Amino acid sequence: MAETHKKEVTKAEELAKNQREISVSEFFTKNRHLLGFDNPRKALLTTIKEAVDNALDACEEAKILPDIYIEINQKGEDRFHVTVQDNGPGIVKEQIPRIFAKLLYGSKFHTMKQSRGQQGIGISAAAMYGQLTTGKSVKITSKIGPKRPANYYELHLDTQKNEPEINKDTEIEWFPDHGTKVEIELEAKYQKGRQGVDEYLKQTAIANPHVKIVYKDPENQTMEFPRVTKDLPIEPKEIKPHPHGIELGILMKMLRGTKASTLQSFLTNDFSRVSPKVAKEICEKAKVYEKSRPGRIAAQEADNLWNAIKETKIMAPPTNCLSPIGEDLILKGLKKEINADFYAAVTRPPAVYRGNPFLVEVGIAYGGEIPGDELIRVIRFANRVPLLYQQGACGTTKSIMSTAWKNYGIPQSKGALPSGPAVLMVHIASVWVPFTSESKEAIAHYPEIIKELKLALQEVGRKLATYVRKKRLAEHESKKKSYIEKYLPHIGIGLKEILDLKEPEEKKMLEILKDTLERSRDKDEGSLSN
Repeated sequence: MAETHKKEVTKAEELAKNQREISVSEFFTKNRHLLGFDNPRKALLTTIKEAVDNALDACEEAKILPDIYIEINQKGEDRFHVTVQDNGPGIVKEQIPRIFAKLLYGSKFHTMKQSRGQQGIGISAAAMYGQLTTGKSVKITSKIGPKRPANYYELHLDTQKNEPEINKDTEIEWFPDHGTKVEIELEAKYQKGRQGVDEYLKQTAIANPHVKIVYKDPENQTMEFPRVTKDLPIEPKEIKPHPHGIELGILMKMLRGTKASTLQSFLTNDFSRVSPKVAKEICEKAKVYEKSRPGRIAAQEADNLWNAIKETKIMAPPTNCLSPIGEDLILKGLKKEINADFYAAVTRPPAVYRGNPFLVEVGIAYGGEIPGDELIRVIRFANRVPLLYQQGACGTTKSIMSTAWKNYGIPQSKGALPSGPAVLMVHIASVWVPFTSESKEAIAHYPEIIKELKLALQEVGRKLATYVRKKRLAEHESKKKSYIEKYLPHIGIGLKEILDLKEPEEKKMLEILKDTLERSRDKDEGSLSN
């Protein structure tokens, strides 16, 4: 009996020796598909996407109109060298290694305001993928002022420690006044199409009409996407968390970490939209003294406080943390990149999910050169960033498919996207976009978001329906008039024979008929244009 017990303990001790901490870098090295590097084609797109997102955020925070240069050079059959350069404020020397060679390092994760990057993973994950597939270091050149030197780094990521390894650190001559250049060599595949780099940049230009992009592809062809406005987006303001979006565990953590000396001041200062009166009401409902020290609140008291918050009516969070594109700029962006006959856009008022403010914008382009014999094309954005993959899993697609487009003059099969000559653009702006995975390609199906999406789609659908009805009416009238024009000479001959008209009288009768026809046509064309 004693020997059996001894063997069991020994086995447990042997198993314990195999237990060790897993680095976040090691985890994502084995699960890189979670970050958008699941195939060579997508890897190239994700690398450029992360670098461009960082460039746009940096420029906008520094109030600089973004100029972004992108170049892809093919080094072998499946190897590419990617360069992304911007005119942003640059990066302080000490921060460069951790930004580009350490996962989960950034400034936006704890910030409650709209931004493209959120997790502090993107660009360092691209550097890690390049390192894994080619063994090459990520190269960074950055300059923070015209009289400052440019810092040049070559970095590796130590995946066991999730720490940067500096292979080269020097100062070089670089002629821009300020900016950042990132170079990554990686295993990838270049293809044009709706899920390629070219399409991503085109969509980026639509959602960011203030940016100028110059792009040189692997075939040595240069494309330029000019800016259509010199106005920077509205700068989003940082807000504090809303109490209705806080979970119990987070509330307990905030109670322990607050600098407030009383529970009432904690509720007032650490949350948005909580006045002293509301804070006192919450404390009374929770049966907790408002002058209590937050750090001494017991677990049961915290639970009571959390339930009292849920039962208390609190004003919705402020929405100046959001920066919508706006209806005018959505129309400009669509007109710049898509040749159509009709354009419309809608920006919904802000709403809230789990205490997080968000808003929905929808634009549509119809007719023109858009193919009419296939399903409508959907282009999705989150915080101005194009989402090219996982369309079927996205809450945006679900909302479009569940909207009755037949009511707006567009054919639609049950459970499918509508069909016709249309491009539908959908943008969600939020302080925290609820993506379904770390690759940030699909929006989660929150009921509040689905509701706002459907309202925006219905609103833009009504605008489209008005145009479609007028167009069909004009086409119908035009078809009837074409019959009259075709048979008008024969009518004239018949009238001449029946009424025995002489030639001047015949001409006069035909002129009256033509004049009536022209006035009717002008009236219909005026109705359509209105």
